[in-house]
Amino acid sequence: STFSPQFPFSLPPTTLFLYNNMVSLVLQKRLAASILKCGKRKVWMDPNECGDLGGLNSRQNIRKAIKDGQIVKQPETIHSRARVQLRNEAKRKGRHTGHGKRRGTANARLPFKVIWMRRMRVLRRMLKKYREAKKIDSHIYHELYMLAKGNQFKNKRVLMEKIHQMKAERNRVKALEEQAMARKSRSQAKKARKDQKEAAKAEESK
Repeated sequence: STFSPQFPFSLPPTTLFLYNNMVSLVLQKRLAASILKCGKRKVWMDPNECGDLGGLNSRQNIRKAIKDGQIVKQPETIHSRARVQLRNEAKRKGRHTGHGKRRGTANARLPFKVIWMRRMRVLRRMLKKYREAKKIDSHIYHELYMLAKGNQFKNKRVLMEKIHQMKAERNRVKALEEQAMARKSRSQAKKARKDQKEAAKAEESK
């Protein structure tokens, strides 16, 4: 069949010859892609063997052509991530993160809620560990838990200082109570001895 262009310009004679004698390799390319387990765009066919390849219409013939090297699976295109990895490593050190590299707001880059959640989890984990280790009782635990929820502690160090302070205060109050109880018991014993002496004197006077 002769080429009859539908466009106003004409093609060179060589191009016309190739177009008129072109072999359709759609079927062969599809079969080869299926056999090679790749996409059709990865199938390479020897342009010098187009005439022979055009007559292949079975998988067995395609396999033979692959074995002969007339059909080849092209290698995968390399998309190296080496430069990306180097840049990410530098970013972990704090490079390339200045004002000129920032696109979002501070809240968009690291949300305030995420910071709050991380802080709460750290503080609550610490309180739970202290309670399980019997370093604080359930009353101190609950009080500190509610204070942490009320944004009283910015980090573990401040919470630890508060724990030591509360424990010291409780120990001081307990010591004062014990001293008061000891004084009271001494005074009661003294009063009892005095009453006993007075009773003994009253009996002697009779």
